[in-house]
Amino acid sequence: MSRHILIVPFFLLFLAAAQAGAEPYFSPERTDSVQGVRAVTLLTGLDHPWSMAWLPDGGLLITERPGRMRLFKDGKSTVVPGAPAALVYGQGGLLDIAPHPDFKKNRLVYFTLATGTESANRTALARARFDGERFHDAEVLFAASPAKSGGQHFGSRLAWLPDKTLVLSVGDGGNPPQRVDGMLARDQAQNRASHQGKLIRLKDDGAPAEPPTFADPAAAPGLYTMGHRNIQGMAFDPLRGTLWVSEHAARTGDEINRIEPGRNYGWPKASWSKEYTLPVDVADHHSLPGMVDPVVVWKWRFAPSGLMVYTGDAFPAFRGDLLAGGLRSETIRLIELDESGKVLGDKDLPMGQRVRDVRQGPDGLIYVLTDEDDGRLIRLEPR
Repeated sequence: MSRHILIVPFFLLFLAAAQAGAEPYFSPERTDSVQGVRAVTLLTGLDHPWSMAWLPDGGLLITERPGRMRLFKDGKSTVVPGAPAALVYGQGGLLDIAPHPDFKKNRLVYFTLATGTESANRTALARARFDGERFHDAEVLFAASPAKSGGQHFGSRLAWLPDKTLVLSVGDGGNPPQRVDGMLARDQAQNRASHQGKLIRLKDDGAPAEPPTFADPAAAPGLYTMGHRNIQGMAFDPLRGTLWVSEHAARTGDEINRIEPGRNYGWPKASWSKEYTLPVDVADHHSLPGMVDPVVVWKWRFAPSGLMVYTGDAFPAFRGDLLAGGLRSETIRLIELDESGKVLGDKDLPMGQRVRDVRQGPDGLIYVLTDEDDGRLIRLEPR
């Protein structure tokens, strides 16, 4: 595989990605293992950690789903007060975290979280100001609409784009028989008036980004893409100028998608997924005209969470590739890409624990959070 990543003109990438009917890469359950990597545990005792983000001073902020924030710095972990209050219910709680691109100037940190009650809740975006010891002035900037009941499918990942707008993933609301506004929750992903099952693009104050991506005046404010089930991995690729997401299907059929603004990614009309309760396909079609096909499909139960594009120097062989965390698989998958983003193959990095998040550190090493009662922060280093 070539390791000479080129900056490809955006319109060429768009045309390559938009080829209709291109069959996805089917990731095998058994594949070669990644060699030359060792795992070093840096921190234990985390309560279902969900996300992490580095600060310019080298500190690492870590969210724990039950609502606690930690700062890991100089080998020590401290609890940070003042984070936005979250509804801790089912899959909901305090979830993703992303400092503002101008954090050095404004000290702003952004969060995704569940808000509301068990019977009426939403995925929300909040922000607060961090002074190095605690958060101040926490406020909710955006809440998905309509409200849903139950504790399933909140999403929710964040990614800053180069224009300093923020993309937020919102889950579809839950599995059947869960209903939202009188329809099956999963069908909200095809309802343009709903935020459920979508990517939302916002300004840094939480207002919808301008101009609107969808020309439809009935579209939900900020709608960026639609037809998603539950995106829990998202990464902007600075080498190719594109956005990647990893997305939970139901029983099998998990996906990696390459995001094109204004497009429909199919769920639940087109999918490789099967129902939980019956051995039948969710959708009548794997692919449909006018809908974007996935780049990668797992026909086995991978359960993706956490996604990154490797751009560092510590692992030269990984440069330009994707690393996708797996919850059920308890692995990280290295998805090998060529310069244009075409999948060349993949390899497995067994972790032996549920992988919730995977990120590149400022040192070029790879950091992993495991989703356990006794969750861990792990650093992957070259042997």
